[in-house]
Amino acid sequence: MEQTASNGKKLSLLPLIALGSVPLIMVLGNSMLIPILTTMQEELNISKFQASLVITLFSVPAGIIIPLAGFLSDRFNRKTVIIPSLILYALGGLIAGVAAWLLDKPFGVIMAGRVLQGIGAAGTAPIAMALAGDIFKGAARSQALGLIEASNGLGKVLSPILGVLVAFIVWYAAFFAFPVLCIPAALAIWFFIKEPKKKSEPQSIKQYVSSLKSIFEKEWKWLMTAYFTGASALFILFGVLFYLSQILEEQYKIDGLPKGGILAIPLLAMSSTSYITGAKIKKRKGLMKSLIVTGMLLVAVPLGLAAIIKNTYILLALLVISGIGTGLVLPCLNMLITSAVNMEKRGIVTSFYGSVRFLGVAIGPPVFTWLMEISRAVMFFSVAGLALVAAGLSMWLIRVPDSEKKPPAPTPGSIPHETMRNILAKKKARA
Repeated sequence: MEQTASNGKKLSLLPLIALGSVPLIMVLGNSMLIPILTTMQEELNISKFQASLVITLFSVPAGIIIPLAGFLSDRFNRKTVIIPSLILYALGGLIAGVAAWLLDKPFGVIMAGRVLQGIGAAGTAPIAMALAGDIFKGAARSQALGLIEASNGLGKVLSPILGVLVAFIVWYAAFFAFPVLCIPAALAIWFFIKEPKKKSEPQSIKQYVSSLKSIFEKEWKWLMTAYFTGASALFILFGVLFYLSQILEEQYKIDGLPKGGILAIPLLAMSSTSYITGAKIKKRKGLMKSLIVTGMLLVAVPLGLAAIIKNTYILLALLVISGIGTGLVLPCLNMLITSAVNMEKRGIVTSFYGSVRFLGVAIGPPVFTWLMEISRAVMFFSVAGLALVAAGLSMWLIRVPDSEKKPPAPTPGSIPHETMRNILAKKKARA
């Protein structure tokens, strides 16, 4: 089955499913556990802050290790990083699940399993994004990256519901779901992805670092802004989900499947928007900067209103609008960053992006726990302000690389003399 087209017009199903399964599984690592954090808190007799560490101790190791995974994928190849990472991810889930099942005081071992899962997660979605950039070209690349981000969003939509459904068996059953899902994904990557050969021999570490330094010296303003914006969007998303999960159970006594369904609503808005955005920008790449700024404003304004509006139904509607904003932002950032450099350095540049995204997710729940203790208004105004800062920086500093802009139509004055002479000769011959 053909998966690569230099003209960017062909997208094959099986490679896309294989690539899309990787971010979907990665996002389950946090999102599937959010609905059961309150239950875990009660079952293990731990504090709210300790429960939030279930998210943090997964995301921090991932954020730290991702640049190393990106370097290895650039130096060797993507598949040899992704497949062992999925196996490590599965092993960490198995360790956490067995500890919760068999040990009287399993919290420490569960956290160790989560750290191991985080290390495994480092070599999953960010490397899959780089691999998609290697495989697909032109318009197909933006569509493939949009599908990968939509798959990420789909994982976020399904995970609260899946987490609740699995918890009907026993609360720690979610940990055993990871090996069940990771092994088929690893097999799909192995069999269905044909990785392009590298065009040149791997650089020495010194050469590699030097070339990266030159990239960041030239592009640092907009790359750092893109990294900051992506991290901010996911920090806000996971923090708000953590807050929503807490108030649904503590204030409204909503748990189980209804709670998972409510948490999925803003995530569904985000993933649907991601898919549509990815499809649209493949033909109109010049819109990406405008969509990023608009998206962050759509995150900021509803959250600012949420600080003063306490009606739960209106709050949910505001979070849906915020989710739409996030869905506009992420596919555009994915496309900009994967297209910023050539294939040999794409892994590390996208990995830095994945790293800051993970760190945004990591600090979301504990920071929101702290802000919730101050006041709801302070919490929402703070994150709305952060989104406004990201929107302002994006408007000022982000640029669309020339290679991603549609070239202007040639005019007679812009056509080289030799080319114009050839055109006139052909017309004369036809006459």
